[in-house]
Amino acid sequence: MRICSFLPSGTEILFALGLNDSIMGVTFECDYPVEAKTKPVVVLSKLPPGLSQAEIDRRVKIYSERRESLYRLDADKLREIEPELIVTQELCHVCAASPDDVGAIFAKLSFVPRILALTPKTVDDVLHDVLTVGVATGREKEASELVAALRARIQKTSQAQPEYRPRVLCLEWLDPPFVGGHWVPEMLSIAGGRDVLGVAGMRSFETDWQTIAMSDPDMILLMPCGYHEHEVEQELRTVRLPSEWYELRAVRNGNMFATDASSHFSRPGPRIVDGIEVMAQLFQQYSRSRIRKSAKRAESEGRSIASRAR
Repeated sequence: MRICSFLPSGTEILFALGLNDSIMGVTFECDYPVEAKTKPVVVLSKLPPGLSQAEIDRRVKIYSERRESLYRLDADKLREIEPELIVTQELCHVCAASPDDVGAIFAKLSFVPRILALTPKTVDDVLHDVLTVGVATGREKEASELVAALRARIQKTSQAQPEYRPRVLCLEWLDPPFVGGHWVPEMLSIAGGRDVLGVAGMRSFETDWQTIAMSDPDMILLMPCGYHEHEVEQELRTVRLPSEWYELRAVRNGNMFATDASSHFSRPGPRIVDGIEVMAQLFQQYSRSRIRKSAKRAESEGRSIASRAR
């Protein structure tokens, strides 16, 4: 079977199911596993590289107002490949190419590929998509085994909740600030945190710094869509953040963490389970630190009371 993947998470699922030799085309963002970077690129971005987050946001809004896609398909390569199956998505026009993008070039193609559009909104949806891809590609057994292993890891994490569940803000974009949505709030809950603004299964949304300040999170997880950890750290050095940011308790206390968003949070594929485990580790560390500080404070207050009594 000749398969083209129009989204990075689809590429990851296909590789996880052992379909390496069937993958004939991927997107410019497909970088996992490493072998994905050796495949022909059939989906490209219309946005130039090196833009600031504010400029990316501005241009995305312009494309949205025009009802124009952010992506360009390489029709010549697609004609050469003649894929039997195209894996794409209908969830977000910003995140990846969609069936509409395929439809726009159908007239130029001499073949009609089967389109598999994934639309996950929850953790369970992501796992179900793995099964769906398995059925579509004749890899039902491999998909069932993978999902069973992922569910076992999720269950193990959910059963080891921290003593103190931190209140957490997940930022999917910094300039302007966007709150993480869809599967991210659910991942956070499974890992033992409480999301201060995000709602499980609902879209990410733009907010303002006053709302963020009022939410007063214990911890902040920075997960700009499409960024790896080192890129998030670079953004923190270049994005102009307002005074409200520096007044946040989580920032003042050093409880702010850059994450590998592309690997663990942005892409609805098998590695979101890695993301849940990363969150759980951070929450456990925070909980233990908070308990130690509370114990020291109580001990100090006890000594103070004893001293006054004497």
